[in-house]
Amino acid sequence: MNRVLAAAAIWAILCVGAHAAPASTDPAKVPAGDYVLDKKHASLVAKIAHMGFSRFTMRFNSLQGSFTYDPAAWQSAAVTVEVDAASIDTGAPAFNKEIAGFFDADKYPKIVFVSHGFEAVNGASAKLVGDLTFHGVTKPVTLDVTFNGVGPGVMGGTRLGFSGSGRINRSDFGVKSVSGYASDDVDLLIEVEFYKK
Repeated sequence: MNRVLAAAAIWAILCVGAHAAPASTDPAKVPAGDYVLDKKHASLVAKIAHMGFSRFTMRFNSLQGSFTYDPAAWQSAAVTVEVDAASIDTGAPAFNKEIAGFFDADKYPKIVFVSHGFEAVNGASAKLVGDLTFHGVTKPVTLDVTFNGVGPGVMGGTRLGFSGSGRINRSDFGVKSVSGYASDDVDLLIEVEFYKK
């Protein structure tokens, strides 16, 4: 009996795994329409040099967003992502509050990226250009984006995913380090999944 149950469990895992992979990594095969960010499968990680010893890593835990796409007019794809500035997570609650204080998160609670479209598309890789509003300042930003694929989600429907990266200077947005121990440049690492409405 135990062998039968074990075999059934393994078979279920294999079946789910077989359906978990994207059906295609061709952007032209993405169905046109409106998509919503899957908050459970979205992350924004920021890395900043600390005194030259490390690239200290922080994560924002609260994101929401949308994606509108038409493969016939991919250049005009619209992406909006909104980040809760106070959701910064360093792994130390007291330090979280200190970092959020640098952001003036009470005064500027949202960090928002609004795209203008894709440029320089090369297969699954592209440049996504847009405006980043952070600490009450809006500046143009270009992100390197990789399309990871489109396909059915585990619970059905259409799902797609992207990985992205970019670099900003915190001083461009008026964010200062009280200690002076942190570098000006901040690396951004983004992992997002969207599902079709």
